[in-house]
Amino acid sequence: MPRFLRPLAILTAIFIGTTSQADDHITTLDVGYMPILPVAQLFVMEGEGWTEEAGLELELTRFSSGPAMVQALASGELDVMYFGIGPAMVARANGVPIKVLASSIQEQIGLVARGELADHFERADDDGAQAIASFTAAEGRKPKIATFPQGSVPDTVLRYWLIEQLGVGLEAVEIVAMGADRVQQALLAGAVDAASILEPILTTVQQRDNQARVVARADAMLPGQPGAVLAAREAALADHPEAMQALMALHVRATEMLVENPNSAAPHVREFVGKRLIPLKTVEIALASPSSNYDSDPHAIREGTRRMHDFQVEQGSLNKSVDLDALFDTSLYDAVIAEREGT
Repeated sequence: MPRFLRPLAILTAIFIGTTSQADDHITTLDVGYMPILPVAQLFVMEGEGWTEEAGLELELTRFSSGPAMVQALASGELDVMYFGIGPAMVARANGVPIKVLASSIQEQIGLVARGELADHFERADDDGAQAIASFTAAEGRKPKIATFPQGSVPDTVLRYWLIEQLGVGLEAVEIVAMGADRVQQALLAGAVDAASILEPILTTVQQRDNQARVVARADAMLPGQPGAVLAAREAALADHPEAMQALMALHVRATEMLVENPNSAAPHVREFVGKRLIPLKTVEIALASPSSNYDSDPHAIREGTRRMHDFQVEQGSLNKSVDLDALFDTSLYDAVIAEREGT
């Protein structure tokens, strides 16, 4: 076992022992997820067999977008969610009793352009406002940009970039909302000119179209952008405290592997992302890209979440303000880190 994983392996064993003493059966949790790299911690812990060792049975349900998961949440179908901070806020705003427990990743969005739009960005030296204006003048139409449905993180980052960073407004482009599977297809088929999206789509599109390139990343689009998170229904936290603590320990441990040894994580990620149709090398490149900033610390995304929240309220994608102090529950993460550090 790599040296950096030993403390977390020991910590996980402690939590496993605690769970087995408190409960002599497997704890089943219904988990919703999207087949995307930002929630790779889930794929690592399942692929490594850590969840079974910890006495957890995760009943996984795959969703094409965060907003679709919010609908399932509202019906009471899920205990645990691996999805974007945007849908988490939407769920909480709609009265769904959930808590954000940990971050999964930060600044994971990129804008990948192809064809004429990519050329205009290159000629404009990546000045987004100028590139969009020159494309519109030359082509006689607005650029079409694909992304996830409104309220999702990729959509929010795109809107923030257009309004707050470029100052061109939403009317400068045509935003086309679709699920994860369709974004890549639409981009490569030429149905859209760009996509505000995440890995491994960013890498895959550039590999398949040598004229495509990432023209903006999240640090320029929405600095400090919070991304995917680990969240849970309050009832699951109350009913299964030991199991949820064990899950948190595994989440932190998986984050360590993604940061320190991504090539070992890549085969597990490939099993879940792209239905194994993505080459392993592509997954390895995507895990090492500038848009794969894995971090489990929920404290690190609080300020970025507030910035995103205020923007979404202003834009109407959140129907009312959310109490972010009530949304976050960092106690499980803090307990794992404190135990790890021996404090």
